[in-house]
Amino acid sequence: MNIVLVSPEIPPNTGNVARLCAATNTRLHLIEPFGFTLDDKQLKRAGMDYWEHLQWFRWANWNEFVARVPAHARLWLVESDGPKVYSDATFGPDDYIVFGRETAGLPKELLQQHQETWLRIPMFNAKSRSLNLSNCAALVLYEALRQQGFKNEV
Repeated sequence: MNIVLVSPEIPPNTGNVARLCAATNTRLHLIEPFGFTLDDKQLKRAGMDYWEHLQWFRWANWNEFVARVPAHARLWLVESDGPKVYSDATFGPDDYIVFGRETAGLPKELLQQHQETWLRIPMFNAKSRSLNLSNCAALVLYEALRQQGFKNEV
């Protein structure tokens, strides 16, 4: 599996997602620009010592990243107002789960291009704007891993 963070802004969120990816043998893709530097103390603290056990990639922009996605893999974009609930998707082992910036989400034009793979996480309180990015990544990733039978669990 692959987790993609497009222009992440908050170092602890990215560090927590890195830790999640390390624990699940999931590749992490970070797409610039970032709202922090990669030597940020909070980024390292949240990721703890997991960075050395993580397969991760840094991409200059979306176009550079998407040009390297294998043809058979799907991009699942997770953003509010998606037409499909994440648990209704059928994930494959080489798929990419894509999340946007904490403050702005994914660009609308990108969501429109991927309507068939645009997912949402249900919300039950209209006053709640969003969930934390690292929590969202964990929810969707573990559903994808569950669908695959939690293969290679230690």
